[in-house]
This record gives sequence, structure tokens and C-alpha cells, in this order.
Amino acid sequence: MFNDRLETMRPSSLEQDIDRKAELLQNVPLFAGLGLLEIRSLAEMAMVRHVPTDTLILLAEEEGDTLFVIVNGRVKVTVMSEDGREVILSILKDGHIFGEMSLLDGKPRSASVISTDETELIMLRRSEFLMHLARYPEMATKMLATLASRLRRTNRQVESLALLNVYGRIAGTLLQLGEDQGVKTTIGITIAERPIHQEIGNMAGTTRETVSRVLNDLERRGYVTRDGRSIVIQNPSRLREDFFHLG
Repeated sequence: MFNDRLETMRPSSLEQDIDRKAELLQNVPLFAGLGLLEIRSLAEMAMVRHVPTDTLILLAEEEGDTLFVIVNGRVKVTVMSEDGREVILSILKDGHIFGEMSLLDGKPRSASVISTDETELIMLRRSEFLMHLARYPEMATKMLATLASRLRRTNRQVESLALLNVYGRIAGTLLQLGEDQGVKTTIGITIAERPIHQEIGNMAGTTRETVSRVLNDLERRGYVTRDGRSIVIQNPSRLREDFFHLG
């Protein structure tokens, strides 16, 4: 049905669709450095998917052969603990990719991915993507860097959950969010749309109520300031030294 619909599109409409996907892919760090012809070649094979909030995009342990690029929106990468609690491994936004592990090794998904906002995705199938990966070594290098960054993040999170008290775990979560999504300003690192307290709790291995209490205390003591969903880490170095002592 999807192919039938494509065949009935006017050539100009199809070209416009490819042009838009190529423009979106050019803004993804993984593909930065590819020429226009290479980007357009990827765009011709890519599919676009729109998903509403709270949509299960990937399910842990299911088979998968697709790489996803976030055009706009937000998703959480999550696993379930043995006692049934959700553990959020990361929150991804515009320009981030996910699904790359199964794409490379052909094994089942290692985590579930759920949209937390309305999200637009670009999807690339395994066979086409691996063909481009072989042709353009710079893509492989960037993919390895992405995987290494994800592994370091997971290692820090495991250490944090095992070794730190609740203040340290929440401080580490804020610092990671600042690294991933924050903007450096004259007053610190601003996270424009921080996760809700429940999501921070699921990242730090604690409850929503505890997150609220700790954030109130950190704000009172001058480590952070808040304005609605926005939060500013006023002195990241001091926050790290006082609470987050890993690495």
C-alpha cells in the first residue's frame, strides 16, 4: 500500500519529499561531512514517521533492522528492572539517533524507546544503511564515537546507582542532562526543557517525591535555579565536586 501511494505521487511531489529528507539529514551530526549526492542517496531510501506522545517506538528484545533519526520531538530510552521499575537510560532530542546497535549486529533491541512528545522520525533500513557505512568510512567513525559515548554514559549510570547517595545520583543526572541538552550561558548551563520529576527519578533510581525535595534543597543552596520547566545549573563544577564524585 505504501509503495502504491508513492507510485501515484507526482514526480515534483516526490522530489520535494526527497529534498526535505535530505535537508533534515544534513543537520544530523552522524551525516555531517557527507556530500550532497551522498545525503540525497540516503534520503531516497529513508522513510518519515510521525508518532504522538507516549508511543512505543521500539520494544526491548524484539528483532530490529532500522536506524531512527529524531527530526524533532523527544524520546526516552528505557529498560525495566527486575522488580518492575522503569529505568531511563537516556533522553534523546532533535538530531539524536537510536536503534544503531541492532542495526549493526542484527541482534534484538537492547532497550525500549518511547516518545515523550510528538515526534518526527527518519527511518533507514539496515541493508541500505550498511551499504553507505561501507562506502563512507567517516560515517563509521562517527557511529563508533556515538556507541562509545553511550557506553560511557551507561557505565557512569551503573556506578552512580551502585555507589552514590540520592543527592549524588540526582546531581549526576542533572550534569548529564546539561551535557546532552544544556546551553552554556553567563549564569551557568541552562536546560530549557528539563524532564519531569518522575523521569529524573527514573534516571536516578529514586522517587518523584525525593527528586522534588532534593531539587528544592539544591535551589535553596544556590546550586540550581528553576523557572517552570527550565533549570539552570549555576556552578556545574561545584555541583560535581560536592555531590557527584565519579570519574
